[in-house]
Amino acid sequence: MVGVIDNIKEVVEAGEEAIEEIVEKVEEKIGIKPKAKKVSKKKLEEGAESESTTGEKSIAEKKKALLERVKKLKEKVSSTEISSEDLKEQVKIKKKNMLIPLEEYVKSGIYLGTKVVTPDMKKFVYRRRADGLAIFNTDLIDEKLREGIEYLNGFAPEDVVVVCKRESGWRAIKKFGEITGVKVFTKKYPAGILTNKALPDFFENELTVVTDQWIDKNALNDTLKVHKKVLMICDTNNFSKGASKIILGNNKSPRSIGIIYYLLAREYVKARGLKVEVPDLEWWTGEIDDAPVKPRRVFKVKGDEAEIMSPAEGFGV
Repeated sequence: MVGVIDNIKEVVEAGEEAIEEIVEKVEEKIGIKPKAKKVSKKKLEEGAESESTTGEKSIAEKKKALLERVKKLKEKVSSTEISSEDLKEQVKIKKKNMLIPLEEYVKSGIYLGTKVVTPDMKKFVYRRRADGLAIFNTDLIDEKLREGIEYLNGFAPEDVVVVCKRESGWRAIKKFGEITGVKVFTKKYPAGILTNKALPDFFENELTVVTDQWIDKNALNDTLKVHKKVLMICDTNNFSKGASKIILGNNKSPRSIGIIYYLLAREYVKARGLKVEVPDLEWWTGEIDDAPVKPRRVFKVKGDEAEIMSPAEGFGV
């Protein structure tokens, strides 16, 4: 009986809803504003609460998330600033510890390579200019110069030969030999002088400093034949095969060659304790006229008196 009554109620309610819909449509057609639908109190409350609490909750969550993001960004920016400052400081220290100021390297054009880059030199190239010239990394130039200097300093003057057929390097090479006592060959290297014992001017050496692998190839080949060491100045178009150590740099320009041999001479004199003055950098780069090599004034004491030693004594000969 109860089930029958419930079914009757459902039919009645469905009929009422159908009638209401029909009435609404008729009212709309004849222009009468339809009555607002009745909404239960519970649904009304839920909707109202949802409009308030859901919106507030969303804003609060967004705000919290935003604040957390800002905090993280601040930390990131802060750490980046510290890293940047540290990096700048490290760069400054590195530049201060260079053999000569970076500006002097730049002025001399030592970093300028050629349009050709060999596989051996590719790893030392920083970039190419718009005109196609390859550019050496100046930090690597300084690093390789230090290595070359340290290597050269381990050989006595009588065991070293320096060769430079290129005219732009003659001035610096001759001065280098004059200062250090190292045997130098400019213009032409006498073929076989290191390999043919029958030659009257034959001599043995332990190290050959090659200014350019291409034009000084005879000296390089002779040195390798007798299994001696090679310190080679390499431009971007050079191959370093056969070199025990290399120095990076422009080996075409007189200023660049000058700066390389200035540093080699300066540090060699210091390391070997030679009593001789090395001309200033400006001389080697051609900014001032020729200057004779002067022995340092060395004193020896006799009782209460001091006298200047002879040049031979001063040089420790």
